[in-house]
Amino acid sequence: MPLSLFLRRQTKNAFRFRMRKVTISLLLCLLTALTYAQTYTPEQARRLFDEKYDMVFGSEGCSLHYAVNIIGIYKTEGTIWYKNQKSKFIDEKYIAWNDGSTYTRVERKKKEVVIYGATDEKRDKYATKFTFVPDNYTYAARDEGSQLVITLKAKGYPEAVRVKLFIFSTTIKITDFHHGGISDDLFTFPRSLYADYTYADKRQ
Repeated sequence: MPLSLFLRRQTKNAFRFRMRKVTISLLLCLLTALTYAQTYTPEQARRLFDEKYDMVFGSEGCSLHYAVNIIGIYKTEGTIWYKNQKSKFIDEKYIAWNDGSTYTRVERKKKEVVIYGATDEKRDKYATKFTFVPDNYTYAARDEGSQLVITLKAKGYPEAVRVKLFIFSTTIKITDFHHGGISDDLFTFPRSLYADYTYADKRQ
């Protein structure tokens, strides 16, 4: 056998051997990744979502702080409390109480108190435009590092709502989340603290 042909065959065989090793190594890495990566069925994802949703809007209640900053053009932060159908909201301009039957909003600069029914669509020009029905969505979940990401996809409904301020967008940062220990008294409007305010009762 000519030496050149022998070397070519040897080189080809060595290449095949190395490729085989590389292929086996890649398969082992893939199997290892599949072994340690948590996968979720749609049903499991829905259960995970229901657990988190109940932590926020369930009977134990919760509180959280949020902050929004669109590169200095618009900046605000505040605190929200939830418990079942009740809520309280406070930021630098407004304070609002919803005790389940009455929605009361204090406008600090105007020194005005505006009262609506708890379900009146006019009470809030943003929040009342949207309703959430869990069964209207399909669910998926995945692990991203130390975080669990749950994705909701609307069934035949708009999949996203985009709020735009000029050409800028932002992320709302949530901090200081606390679950449980929320008293019902927190959602009652303390009328005596605002005795010198102007009142506008817009209940039907």
